[in-house]
Amino acid sequence: MLWVVRLQRILQLVGIVAGVLTATSAAQATTTTTTFTVQMTITGSCTINSASTLNFGSQGVLTANVDQSSTIQVQCTNTTPYNIGLDAGTGSGATVTSRKMTSGGSTINYSLYSDSGRTSNWGNTVGTDTVASTGTGASQSFTVYGRVPPQTTPAPATYSDTITVTVTY
Repeated sequence: MLWVVRLQRILQLVGIVAGVLTATSAAQATTTTTTFTVQMTITGSCTINSASTLNFGSQGVLTANVDQSSTIQVQCTNTTPYNIGLDAGTGSGATVTSRKMTSGGSTINYSLYSDSGRTSNWGNTVGTDTVASTGTGASQSFTVYGRVPPQTTPAPATYSDTITVTVTY
């Protein structure tokens, strides 16, 4: 029975030593902290997200106006002012007031407008015939209104032109 008492005392001593060691380790633990800055600089910027095809469809004789529209989507940083311009296209002899779709040496005249009444020509001179807006940070849609006026009808073919969209900000 004596050996049980001694074993109990040894276990008590081991427990006390373990407690002291744990308390000593916890008391010796230290920490340190610091901070760092997180930042980003947003600059005024614009991107053209899309420009859909302006398709006047299939026509016979061009004796009346043929009207269609397409959409340009522009995204600029919030509060950034910008202008959208449309050039004369690639048709030989075209201007921003009389653009030309071509097929070989034949052409079809057409015009592009910034309003549904087709009274405001859409050109490429900032402050004169471009469309001005201010960025919201989200994509913004702009409708291009096209018109093929009555004219002498050229030979049957597929006629096309390529317009360059320029965003000035």
